[in-house]
Amino acid sequence: MDRMREHLEAGYPNEACGALIGRVNAADYEVKEFRGMRNTITDRPWDRYALDPLEQLRVQKDAESHGLEIIGFAHSHPDHPPVPSHFDADHAWNFYSYVVASIEKGRLREARAWRLDDAKSFREEPLVVGEPGGSG
Repeated sequence: MDRMREHLEAGYPNEACGALIGRVNAADYEVKEFRGMRNTITDRPWDRYALDPLEQLRVQKDAESHGLEIIGFAHSHPDHPPVPSHFDADHAWNFYSYVVASIEKGRLREARAWRLDDAKSFREEPLVVGEPGGSG
């Protein structure tokens, strides 16, 4: 969580993004690592993000070499709530978990996790920070 917070705060006042790397067990997504990535949007970086497909492929191959995979993505909403936008829904995939973080004046205020359903609507899912079985 610290690496994600640092990367998303550093991107302020623009949206910053990255990959959530880990494992999926049944419906439980376990993030082992956050990998900060470059936002390739140049015309509206303050309210849009896109990943470089080649960078995403490199991150996926590195994750696979450690027995992991990309299980989701995180991005910031500068000075806005941590709720997915219509743009986010239009560019999301069903399998992945999406963490949206509200960055207010350069500081992380709140992060929430979402998953896209078959109707292209986001449903909130629990975001538990801490070691599994720990105090959270």
